[in-house]
Amino acid sequence: MKKIAFIAFLLSVCASAGWAQESRQDVSVSGMGLIEPFIASQTDVLVHSTPAYGALASYRFMLTPSSALEANYGITYQNNISYTISSTNYYPVNTRTQEASAAYVRSFVFRKYNPFLEAGPAALIFDPIRNLGTRNLDEKQQTQISFLYGAGFAYEISPSFDIRAEYRGFVTKVPTFGLDYQKTNKWYNIYQPVLGVAYHF
Repeated sequence: MKKIAFIAFLLSVCASAGWAQESRQDVSVSGMGLIEPFIASQTDVLVHSTPAYGALASYRFMLTPSSALEANYGITYQNNISYTISSTNYYPVNTRTQEASAAYVRSFVFRKYNPFLEAGPAALIFDPIRNLGTRNLDEKQQTQISFLYGAGFAYEISPSFDIRAEYRGFVTKVPTFGLDYQKTNKWYNIYQPVLGVAYHF
């Protein structure tokens, strides 16, 4: 009888440990900036952008103690992307940018500091806002397939919470908002600093 009870106890401990391993997850909420570089093209189109600010929500599922899969959704409030064509025609576009991405995350543990690297596919949605900052009403929403890369670190403030700081980048085509005369045939390397809090469960 004692042996059966002992075996039952061991099985329950192993099952609990297995369940705990399956539950290595976290969610994070962060503030972010979105910085699009100046673009000069061979088509006589110059592209200037103002910084955008917004929020990023992320979910991570730990495959092992040092690797994870991550899903992200981000949205900015508003920034202005302006196109100067042949030095005479000027077309500003107030834009809201959304991100949907997935990434593989590789982390490293140094006491309470956990640096990490990540990379994966992303979709960026450039959505023109119909207000006085958008001069041309022919601007259309545009979705661009992108490549996400990033590096950062998490600082553990308790077993359940950490502070997460990160630099992320997106490699994507410069948007045209569906208008051929705004085409640059160039690529963006968009910079995105991120700072937030993660909860582990």
